[in-house]
Parts: sequence; C-alpha cells; structure tokens
Amino acid sequence: MSNKASNTSLDNPAPSRSSTGQFRLMLIKRLSALTLFVVIAILLVILVKNLQWQAVKQALLAYSSTTLILGLMVGLASYLVFSSFDILGRSYTRHRLPARKVMPVAFVCYAFNLNLTSWIGGVAMRYRLYSRLGLSLSTITKVLSLSVFTNCLGYIIVAGVIFSLRLVTLPEAWHLSGTLLQWLGVCLLLLALAYLGLCAFAKRRTWTVFGHELTLPSLPLALAQAFLATLNWVLMALLIFLLLPTAVSYSAVLGILLISGIAGMIAQIPAGLGVLETVFIGVLQHQLPKESIVAALIGYRAIYFLLPLAIAFVIYLLLEGKAGKWALKAR
Repeated sequence: MSNKASNTSLDNPAPSRSSTGQFRLMLIKRLSALTLFVVIAILLVILVKNLQWQAVKQALLAYSSTTLILGLMVGLASYLVFSSFDILGRSYTRHRLPARKVMPVAFVCYAFNLNLTSWIGGVAMRYRLYSRLGLSLSTITKVLSLSVFTNCLGYIIVAGVIFSLRLVTLPEAWHLSGTLLQWLGVCLLLLALAYLGLCAFAKRRTWTVFGHELTLPSLPLALAQAFLATLNWVLMALLIFLLLPTAVSYSAVLGILLISGIAGMIAQIPAGLGVLETVFIGVLQHQLPKESIVAALIGYRAIYFLLPLAIAFVIYLLLEGKAGKWALKAR
C-alpha cells in the first residue's frame, strides 16, 4: 500500500507554491480586466443613451479641410516620432540594420499594436519582421523592451506634469481626490528623474533580472527617450484637441487621454474600444455636447487608427516580399 501511495505521488506531483501563486495572480488579473470591461460597457451605454446620431453625422461633416489636413499631419508626425523609438533601439543594441528599413517595420508594428493589441503588433510583428531582416532574437527583445519602456517613460513624464500641476479636473462623481492625483504626479516625476539620474551617474550599468540582462543606456540616449516619448503623447492629444470644439483646453484633453490610457491598459481591449469614449464623455459631457465628443473621437480613430492600419497592411506585404531578398549583416 505504501508503494502504491509512493507511485501515485510521483505520477501526480503536487503543484508548487510558486505555480499556484502565479495561477492566482493570473486569475486575479483576468477577473479585474473582465470586471473593468463590463463596467466600461455599462457606463458607455448609459453615457450614449439618447445620443442624436444625426447630430454626430452633422458634426463630422462640419470639419473643414484645413482641420482634417492638420489632423493628418499631426497623426503622421506622431507615427514618425513613435517609429523613431526603434532608431533609439538601433543605437542601444548597435545592430546594423539601416534606418530606412527600421522605420517601416516600426510603423507597421505601431499601427497593428494600436488596433490589434500589443501581442500581435508590438511583439509578434516585430519578431517576425526583424528576424526576417537578419536580427537575432536577443537583439529584437532588446529593441522591443527599449521601445516599450520609452513609451512608458513619456507617459510618466507627461502624466507627472499634468497631474502635479492639477491641469485636469475630474467629475466629483468619480470620488478621486485632486490632492491624491497631484501627489501621484509628483511621484511620477521623481521616478522619471531617478531613471535619468541612474543613466547619468550609476557606476554599475548592467543587472540580471529574471534571467534577462538589463543594461542602462547612456544619458544622451535616455534624454532622447524622454524627449521623443513626451512629444508622442503631446501629438496624440493635439490631434483630439483639433477635432474637439474650442470650449475645452488642451491640457484637459491631454490629461483625459492619459487617464484613458491607464483604463485601456487594465481592460486590455483591442484599440481601447469603448474605453477612450467612456472616459472622454464622462469627463467632458458637462462642457460639450455628447455628439461633438463622439464625432471628435470617431475622427480621431479614423485618422490615428484605421487609416494607418490600412497603410501598414500594404507596407507589411511589401516588407514580406522584400525581406527574404535583402542580404544584411545585422549583428
């Protein structure tokens, strides 16, 4: 009997505490995301109730050609700035892939990332395209990691400034203290300064975290990260600001975009669909007609999401066709 029990325990080993903890953490994350998704869906239905879609259509048709051209230029500038994150990755890893081939890959990945989640655009597309262009998996991982962190650094800096200066006012019904948000902003700015300080003065430049080697970039590269990432968030908000009526300030638009970014990251909904609309309508509904807000966000999604996705799909097909023919020495 003891042998039988021994064999059973060997055939069916008990799960370790670490695996059980990881499973619980994953379950909590999924339940939290699902809960937020349901809450957002309910709020969106409530907010757009009795919306006059004819008025939304009229607001869309009322945009002047000048506004649309400016919006397209701002959107293009934002994509060029974001694509340059991978140019920083090129400097960081010192691979030899030329910038004229890095930029199209980064553009495609960003467009797919925004519309089809980071796993498809940010991760799968990068590994697919860069590996076909000759980069090693370790190099691609470093480029990807630097791009993600650069975007986060820009968010930290912009949110730190907006929140610490109280440049966005949330509805009282949200029960979120302005002082708490201000302290959050101060902490974010201190975090960004700490990163730049490490890049400037740290004597030890490399650490191993969870089996991955992390190397601090130089201070000039870190400053370039901060500048480009901040500029990208500024441009995204500027596009929405151009499409909204003049009754709302640019700083308010930027702050609302930052808040919707947090909600979208937690909910993990492709393209943040519904999240952006819920946050903007919830904050601005007492300042602007709902129809004007919805029209502006439809225009924003058309210019910043759908049009670049269509262009990126064509570029992706071209890259797939040419990648195999390019003889590169990427390492």
